Amino acid sequence: MTENDRRRTASLGELADLVGGRVSGDSSTLIYGVASLDSAGSGEITFLSNPKLKALLPESQAAAIVVVAALDGVVDKPLLLVDNPYLAFARLLTFFRVPEFKALGVSPQAEVHPEADVADDVTISAGCVVGAGARIAGGTTLHPNVVVYPEAVIGTDCILHAGCIVREECQIGDRVILQPGAIIGSDGFGFAPDGERYCKIPQVGRVVLEDDVEIGACATIDRGTLGDTRICRGAKLDNLVHIAHNVQIGEDSILVAQVGVAGSARIGRHCTFGGQVAVAGHVKLGDNVTIAGRGGVTKDVADGAALAGLPAIPHRDWLKASTSMVHLPEMRRELAQLKKQVAELTKMMNSQDEEK
Repeated sequence: MTENDRRRTASLGELADLVGGRVSGDSSTLIYGVASLDSAGSGEITFLSNPKLKALLPESQAAAIVVVAALDGVVDKPLLLVDNPYLAFARLLTFFRVPEFKALGVSPQAEVHPEADVADDVTISAGCVVGAGARIAGGTTLHPNVVVYPEAVIGTDCILHAGCIVREECQIGDRVILQPGAIIGSDGFGFAPDGERYCKIPQVGRVVLEDDVEIGACATIDRGTLGDTRICRGAKLDNLVHIAHNVQIGEDSILVAQVGVAGSARIGRHCTFGGQVAVAGHVKLGDNVTIAGRGGVTKDVADGAALAGLPAIPHRDWLKASTSMVHLPEMRRELAQLKKQVAELTKMMNSQDEEK
């Protein structure tokens, strides 16, 4: 870490207060950064989230290490004892490396409509366009080339990275993060066939992103046909995720890259979808549902289910089926042999019957 990377310095005791832990050793040890277990050096703190790797601790050159309380005394250096080292790591990294917001105002190279309602303490960068009637609350940053359509609403302390688009009347809550290229409020894929051609159905609903939502790079969330497409509080969507019109994603759900959710599906709270999961339209998934990567959901799913495969089946059954897959060529040969043997036995039995 270079001198330019050092944004803050704190004692280990202060960091313990920050993450809700306690210090074993010298609480006055000064820390200026966070690094991995194998690269941390003097003045840096590292963490161990997997107790199986504790043999690596004596080799670490870190000034202090974040561990679970059960590992108190495992090495002769200051320790920060917590219940969840990975969570503490996230908070420490935020403290040391995420700069505090500084309002830079509206760039002369940005275009903000005179009828837009923009707070004074914002940053609106060059190339941004903010339409008539749009509202942008304080503490929010629009990086270069963000476009906010008319009547859209963006809450406090949001970060919209370069190239994001928030279309008309869509609503974004507080502390929302849009990664580069995210599109909020694109038209839902709605067309009425007349036999040969397709007539576009106007998509006049909104997208609502509740507080603390994060949307990944180049993800697209379609506006509702009439009502809202809603991403509930705390949900996190990875890069290249597509959410169709009138979908609802429950609180604190995680959707990994390339997930696709078809129109009017309902996803419960605290669900986890692996990469490339597909969810059919109009199905309802309960709370705490887990779908393994590339799973395909075609019908309603009860609370707490863990599914895999296409169509999705209970994960344990999928594991058994997957194990059988490698034996299919051998099983086919055996089946062919059995069929041949059965045919020969049948022929033999028929011959004996004729002789009688």
